[in-house]
Amino acid sequence: MYRYDEFDAALVRERVEEFRDQVARRASGDLTEDQFKPLRLMNGVYLQLHAYMLRVAVPYGTMNARQMRRLAHIARTYDRGYGHFTTRTNIQFNWPALTDLPAILEDLAAVEMHAIQTSGNCIRNVTTDVFAGAARDEIEDPRPWCEILRQWSTIHPEFSFLPRKFKVAVIGGPRDRAAIRTHDVGLEIVGRDGAETLFRVFVGGGQGRLPHLGKEIATGVRGTELLAYLTAILRAYNLLGRRDNIHKARIKILVESLGIAAFRAEVDRQFATLRHEDLRLPQEELDRIRAYFAPPAFETLERSSRAFDRAVLADPDFARWTRNNVRPHRRAGYGSAVISLKGLGEVPGDITDAQMEVVADLAERYGFDEVRAAYEQNLILPHVKLDDLPAVWRALDAAGLAMPNADLATDVIACPGLDYCSLANARSIPVAQALSRRLADLDYQERVGPVRINMSGCINACGHHHVGHIGVLGVDRKGEEYYQITVGGSPDEQAALGQIVGRSLPAEAVAPAIQRALDRYLEIRADGERFIDTVRRLGPEPFGEAIYEGLDAAH
Repeated sequence: MYRYDEFDAALVRERVEEFRDQVARRASGDLTEDQFKPLRLMNGVYLQLHAYMLRVAVPYGTMNARQMRRLAHIARTYDRGYGHFTTRTNIQFNWPALTDLPAILEDLAAVEMHAIQTSGNCIRNVTTDVFAGAARDEIEDPRPWCEILRQWSTIHPEFSFLPRKFKVAVIGGPRDRAAIRTHDVGLEIVGRDGAETLFRVFVGGGQGRLPHLGKEIATGVRGTELLAYLTAILRAYNLLGRRDNIHKARIKILVESLGIAAFRAEVDRQFATLRHEDLRLPQEELDRIRAYFAPPAFETLERSSRAFDRAVLADPDFARWTRNNVRPHRRAGYGSAVISLKGLGEVPGDITDAQMEVVADLAERYGFDEVRAAYEQNLILPHVKLDDLPAVWRALDAAGLAMPNADLATDVIACPGLDYCSLANARSIPVAQALSRRLADLDYQERVGPVRINMSGCINACGHHHVGHIGVLGVDRKGEEYYQITVGGSPDEQAALGQIVGRSLPAEAVAPAIQRALDRYLEIRADGERFIDTVRRLGPEPFGEAIYEGLDAAH
């Protein structure tokens, strides 16, 4: 995994001391909130509805046990005993006191963590496939490239004040588990040319008020030229992007207004003017960073495990958890375990300090000291021996973390909404909780199979509702909270934006409406079809009809 070098350590230490002075000046009244705002945003601090919120960077979602325990310490000492994982694989603390923030950042720095560039108009935390290095379908591990991008982009002098925030995701093969086409730039490793890694590049993706899927701008950028090509993209955006209207400042608006051909021409022009020797990645540096991500000391095991098979046969609850929450691994005798943060009626993405300690212990004992945060707001133990899975499951079950619903209907992605966010105009947490309780029957969830349900409390789409198979958007109607439903979105390699299927619904009608849509799917699906396959075959209309059946016309 990544590690601080002397430059990282010095940078973070200096930033903490600088922010300590800024916080003291704000607390004494020497700085107004307006003056303090750009300073706190540079350190990942937001002012929410009720309190300040700190967003901590988790580079490409990867942590070790020591870091997870430090997050537990922060939740216990400075917050209300929990943290919230986001779709950007960061963790947020919702209740820190302003005067405690420098101490929190100092505690984070001691375990090679920080909150730099988790907010502001800069290059944000780079994300990737949560199963990187473990997935069987991977061409190449994308994490070294994520680390290269992290080092290149951190406080980049040219790109620290972009027209708007900028998000990058990287995947290591054709299966997209990181939603790259919803990003400002998405990178897909498509193969190699000799020693060179080749990247397919998408640009101009994003959600929010005006959602767009990224468009292909290049089919085979060489790894040695990747930083130069990304510099050309960002330079074109920095020069041409709008700064007069926050709603039209994202690169997706620039690409859409120019057209991909014209934007590509501008990027090519910028690319030709760069001093490539200054941006070319030396092979020895790439080798050094790849060594950070060398595979763990796997044992040579059989593809199947008799002890694991016996445990599956002996306990139906363990069998269900392995069926839904364990993913195949590229190494024989291992699996990747999904730790669902979507317990019955719980807040999606929330985890307590005690639960963090349990996850840290499991990662250290059974998972080569590694745990990852997922786009779906869950956690992953990427490398666990099949023989160890029964012990892992028992520990998770005792901690309330063994919900066997990964990728099922109650594995809901949801933003904090109006319970916390000053931008939201509707609550998403209670709606997600109501759906979890309504669809609690695990037999029913398994009959439905994989389905992605996403909820956002406002048009900023932090819950990625646009690309949910079923999306729920909170809207304000004359001071009342209502919810608009979309069907047919998808964040994967067949990325699509969902279509609105009808009028908005009151909060109490959302969960029953979604269940009716799932019931209709069970009636009309063909053999072997997932929910999204049936939508692609028949369109969203049958599901829209089911959603609105029996509703009072007044709604």
